[in-house]
Amino acid sequence: MALLSLVSIPVGMAFMMAVMKNYGKQYEGSVKVTQAMNSTIVEYINGIEVIKAFNQGKNSYVRFSDRVLANAAYFYNWMKSCQLPVSVSKTVAPTTMITILPAGWIMYQTGTLEMDTFLTTIILSLGIAGPLLAAMDFVDSLAKVGTTVDQIDSILNGKEQHHGITPVHMDSAEIRVEHVSFGYHRDKEILHDVSLTIPEGTMTAFVGPSGSGKSTIAKLIAGFWDVEQGRILLGGHDLKDIPLRQLYEQTAFVSQDNYLFDETVRENIRMGRPGATDREVEAVAKTAGCDEFIRRLENGYDTVVGGGGAHLSGGERQRIAIARAMLKNAPVVILDEATAYIDPENEAVIQRAVARLVKGKTVIVIAHRLSTITDADQIFVIEDGRIAAKGTHRELLEGSKLYQEMWQAHIGAKDGDAA
Repeated sequence: MALLSLVSIPVGMAFMMAVMKNYGKQYEGSVKVTQAMNSTIVEYINGIEVIKAFNQGKNSYVRFSDRVLANAAYFYNWMKSCQLPVSVSKTVAPTTMITILPAGWIMYQTGTLEMDTFLTTIILSLGIAGPLLAAMDFVDSLAKVGTTVDQIDSILNGKEQHHGITPVHMDSAEIRVEHVSFGYHRDKEILHDVSLTIPEGTMTAFVGPSGSGKSTIAKLIAGFWDVEQGRILLGGHDLKDIPLRQLYEQTAFVSQDNYLFDETVRENIRMGRPGATDREVEAVAKTAGCDEFIRRLENGYDTVVGGGGAHLSGGERQRIAIARAMLKNAPVVILDEATAYIDPENEAVIQRAVARLVKGKTVIVIAHRLSTITDADQIFVIEDGRIAAKGTHRELLEGSKLYQEMWQAHIGAKDGDAA
């Protein structure tokens, strides 16, 4: 009777196994389609001002709605494919009475099974399928765990930066890039055999079309990634021989999209040098030209800026980032279009602040507005991950066609026609 009570269980489970066969892949697909939808929602909300300004509401909303509908369609089709086998499984598996009742009655009639045992068997058989079906509900949790573990595993198994652990003596802030080739993904190389030298105490500019590799070179110099082909030296030492903590102390990186933490203005500036006093923080803010607007905030220096600095304008975030870099006082300063979000009224103030920041430092400037780097000691023109030309502003105007075209585009069509 015990064996007969189990007959319907494997039959029902067979239908469930058909569903479970690809459940892991289907769940992984649901995570991906949901992530794509969430990214589109965030992008749509963050870009709502641009969408309105350029009257792109219809096109942007179509992309937004397509992602939402794609997400809904995926889950609908997934559940639809599972509906029949799951229903059959949960219908068949609990039907233990189909075998228990006729077989038990025959045994009772023939005298091989007593009535009390027959009734006990019926009662016990009713409780067999429930726990098994409940256990099947954990399959969803197991699929979630598997997908989540794979995502975490991909992060934990990511390639680490291997640097020396013993601090080195830095004799200078000269930078040398020697035959560096690099790509964020193995199948796509961005930089191709790049070599250059940046003398200590000089200002070097990287210019070139978008996507040419300017920022990548700067980030490699800052130690954000390690190079596998070629090498980069700072003060005569391979970056890999310099402990990361020491390397990061040598550079101050100011980009056009600096991130502010959901902390007070004071603490965001103090991150440049955690041991700085309140007086030093306020002094550097004055030097950076942001003390005045900070004091106009609701709580002055103790105003919380919000996640990513959301409570401040782009220009205000940039000025605080410059103040933070000034407080750090690193010997190498990297400016990635540091005045991109500055309004014309405050640009002169910021330019003076930047001039103070880079005084006596080894400076790397990534510039789109070429008028800001005409006084650079040397300019590297980057094109398709290679150094297309090198020289001063005047030398490049005479010898680099790409730089000439960029300069003419910068100063305007009228000046270009006149030239």
